[in-house]
Amino acid sequence: MHNDIPTLRRILHENRVIAVVGLSANWYRPSFFAAKYMMEHGYTIIPVNPAYKEVLGQKCYASLRDIPTKVDIVDCFRKTEDILPIAEDAIAIGAKVLWQQLGVRNEAAARKAEAAGLDTVMDRCVKIEHARLFGGLNWAGVNTKVISAKRPRWLPY
Repeated sequence: MHNDIPTLRRILHENRVIAVVGLSANWYRPSFFAAKYMMEHGYTIIPVNPAYKEVLGQKCYASLRDIPTKVDIVDCFRKTEDILPIAEDAIAIGAKVLWQQLGVRNEAAARKAEAAGLDTVMDRCVKIEHARLFGGLNWAGVNTKVISAKRPRWLPY
């Protein structure tokens, strides 16, 4: 499991296509908010939810295995007990990262994904981590626990 700053930074920097499993079309749901934020920051979002045909203007797929394009990160907005089959699908489609959202910690799924060569993240929000490591979360007075005297290279100034 990878929750250290350099690994989270590498994962979010190198992987740009995110399949969001359990993405809701309701604007007030955390999955919608997180996916919208990531889209606004240049990531490609692929919704995965059998309840919808489209979310955030993107075609929605019933399962990971139905996605015809390459997926880098499988972002799981599902209950802990639902993660193992999602991890198996992530392995089958050749994803690079299995990301379990806040409050989700399926150790067996993480071990299986890591054994197949995927990076795994548990109990973290992709949106919060992006804002903490690449965005301006610190400008709002939030302690991001990232301390450096170096100016970040990804900022335009």
